[in-house]
Amino acid sequence: MARVVAVHGIGKQTLGEETLRKEWLPALNDGLTRAGASVRLAESDVAMAFYGDLFRPPGEFLAVGDPPYTAADVTDGFEQELLLAWWQEAAASDPAVVPPGADTLVSTPRSVQAALRALSGSRFFAGIALRAMVFDLKQVHAYLTDPVLRAHALARVADQIGEDTRVVVAHSLGSVVAYEALCARPGHRVRALVTIGSPLGIENLILHRLQPAPVTLDGPPRAVWPGPASLVWTNLADEGDVVALVKDLRPAFGEQVRCAIVRNGARAHDAGAYLSDALCGRAVADGLA
Repeated sequence: MARVVAVHGIGKQTLGEETLRKEWLPALNDGLTRAGASVRLAESDVAMAFYGDLFRPPGEFLAVGDPPYTAADVTDGFEQELLLAWWQEAAASDPAVVPPGADTLVSTPRSVQAALRALSGSRFFAGIALRAMVFDLKQVHAYLTDPVLRAHALARVADQIGEDTRVVVAHSLGSVVAYEALCARPGHRVRALVTIGSPLGIENLILHRLQPAPVTLDGPPRAVWPGPASLVWTNLADEGDVVALVKDLRPAFGEQVRCAIVRNGARAHDAGAYLSDALCGRAVADGLA
């Protein structure tokens, strides 16, 4: 089994494990170089736990790409709330984004359209088609609410984590899948968990829906630690990463989580930008040592 298991994020439904591994491997090695580590990863050292195809609509003649979603397809509840949370975070980090007004605190079709319009002009979502933005919302929603899809995604990750796996690196929604997969495998031998651009700390929308559920006795929620006490968990977030709304995971997961802010420039949520950072490289190198 591979020494490093990589877990991708949302929006990868048209790719595959081999394509993504070829993208992640050089970025991981760049991070190791930036960290001054002597170790280098070969193809056989890295396995990509791929689950993106679970979100890919079945092919049909004369229909290509993501479903043609519009603002009207953003459903009440979870999807509208997450969209508005993205909007608020984008406005906080990008002066070009007009912040949501008081009238948008109540979810309405008009506020959904306003949120999508504002996000489409942000640095973070620049170049992302509206239908792709809505599809990303629906992927997060589907994982958290569809037990069959969730079980399949978890199995994809768990199957890649073997006796030789020492490091799990997980991006975006993949950090949620990886966290739950590690919690479901007591006795695993993973030494280092590295989460990048993670939404794990978003209360109500993500944190409270985790499996196993956080403990909420007379205080803020406290989530289960995803392994033995010796597991070293490093969480990296860019200040402008809208998906990683909560940059500091310690209040929810414990003071032992090593949280850091990195600067990815215009590629705030890009996996490659996170992986090539020296802090990511050091976390991976320490887990392999």
